[in-house]
Amino acid sequence: MDIKAIREQFPILDQEVNGNPLVYLDSSATSQKPRSVIEAVNEYYRQDNSNVHRGVHTLGTRATEKYEGAREKVRKFINAESTAEVIFTRGTTTAINTVAYSYARANLTAGDEIVITPMEHHSNIIPWQQAAKATGAALKYIPLQDDGTIALEDVRDTITSKTKVVAITHVSNVLGTVNPINEIASIAHDNGAVLLVDGAQGAPHIEVDVQDIDCDFYCFSGHKMCGPTGIGVLYGKRRLLEDMEPVEFGGEMIDFVNLYDSTWKELPWKFEGGTPIIAGAVGLAAAIDFLNDVGMDAITDHEQKLADYAMEQMRTIDGMEVYGPERRAALVTFNLDDVHPHDAATALDAEGIAVRAGHHCAQPLMRWLDVSATARASFYLYNTNEDVDRLVDGLLKTKEYFGNVFK
Repeated sequence: MDIKAIREQFPILDQEVNGNPLVYLDSSATSQKPRSVIEAVNEYYRQDNSNVHRGVHTLGTRATEKYEGAREKVRKFINAESTAEVIFTRGTTTAINTVAYSYARANLTAGDEIVITPMEHHSNIIPWQQAAKATGAALKYIPLQDDGTIALEDVRDTITSKTKVVAITHVSNVLGTVNPINEIASIAHDNGAVLLVDGAQGAPHIEVDVQDIDCDFYCFSGHKMCGPTGIGVLYGKRRLLEDMEPVEFGGEMIDFVNLYDSTWKELPWKFEGGTPIIAGAVGLAAAIDFLNDVGMDAITDHEQKLADYAMEQMRTIDGMEVYGPERRAALVTFNLDDVHPHDAATALDAEGIAVRAGHHCAQPLMRWLDVSATARASFYLYNTNEDVDRLVDGLLKTKEYFGNVFK
């Protein structure tokens, strides 16, 4: 990978923040966008803006071709069997909620089980809490090991013949844990359960093959993988999606409407009520092209080296607590002794370094870690070892400043 050439594709990185060159280390929250994505969205609005699947005029035809072309690019990107299995949503949250409402509430009853983990993002906890309350199903958690990983023995002990849904993150947005989802899929299916994978932190960084994983649902967001905000994907196995009812009703998703009853379009459109996120899909397609040009294997390898380097350098700082396993995705979540993470993030921002601070939409995991909040530096394909060095220097300055303040 030519990191210098890649960085030049991201206009936002070429700026100063508080008098310092920007170091952006918050890609787990949202990634930056390459010029090709920005231009693709701009070109759509300048030349092709129209509604899809409705008009027969030229603009409508071009918009529809771009929108459905984006669906095919997503299909190839995750190796889905058919474009009928690719549903465009507003993001990972909407995708998970769609399954929790449409599949879980129709298929769960009292005595059934939903299995998740304590490391889940709120978006993969709350929908299942609500599904459990609505159906009488029990919500169960696979316990975590001391390093924030899960053991397959615990997976086998937690998933039973009563389990109907297993929902788990591909990659933890806090710990950087990469979960063994292929093995979990096998265990879930052996017990008659379906597996949903929250891929918000997986799809941007790891090559995803939904047929190889054999997951039943896979959800991810465009804005975390160089695409625009407001666009995401729900992948589902066709046989499951065929039996699921839509959760939004109105235009676009209907086949025939009479006064007292209606029928729905075939997949995937029955789940895409209303005017869809056309420009978002166009931008997502451009983002996929960009990632494919770089190569997902190259991205994964680059980020792994960055994560290893960051762990090595962070451990040189006295009073530094780093959370999560040794082998991890490209993020480091940490606390610095006697410095609140919000203060640390504010001090780093003064140096032009952007990190996240808070509970990261993972309050149950914060309680498991026995902290109220943490700071997180998350990396992507445009980050470098020099960015890590800037982070470490900024943390040393922060430690020195607060050490002097509280003497």
